[in-house]
Amino acid sequence: MSLDQRSFRSALSQFATGVAVITARGEANALIGMTMSSFNSVSLDPPLILFSVDRRALSLAAMQAADGYAVNILSRGQEALSNQFAKASSDKWSNVSHSIGHAEAPLLAGALAHFECAPYAQYDGGDHVIFVGRVVRFGVREDEEPLVFFRGKYQCLGRQGGSEPMWPLPIHY
Repeated sequence: MSLDQRSFRSALSQFATGVAVITARGEANALIGMTMSSFNSVSLDPPLILFSVDRRALSLAAMQAADGYAVNILSRGQEALSNQFAKASSDKWSNVSHSIGHAEAPLLAGALAHFECAPYAQYDGGDHVIFVGRVVRFGVREDEEPLVFFRGKYQCLGRQGGSEPMWPLPIHY
């Protein structure tokens, strides 16, 4: 039985996700960065996370060879940064403020959380490769809301009037 890919993708978009940029340092100190919403926790003991990368991604081989990587969970105000790292361009790192974490992986300034990871496992995921990372360090900011992706658009959590959340609210800048 074959599924209609467009309909399947639309059905999957009903699941709201956060937005992350996965970063690493490749050969010859090249910086790697890619936006994705396929981030999940796996285990607390040991502390494991996962994300998946499309097999057509230009930086897949570099990510597979990296000594470590960082998961940068984006805040609501980082939509432009998400878009910048979602493109397959060589200028992704232009004007991007960051510090250096485990295995020389860049930690993006202003992110809600950073998970610095050592490679743990990689698995076949059809048209994607599933990366499992062992978290060696993490940091959290709690003063911002997350950037959320729902039904193919950026959304935000918000409150209107009382304490009842209005969810989702489209982002308009």
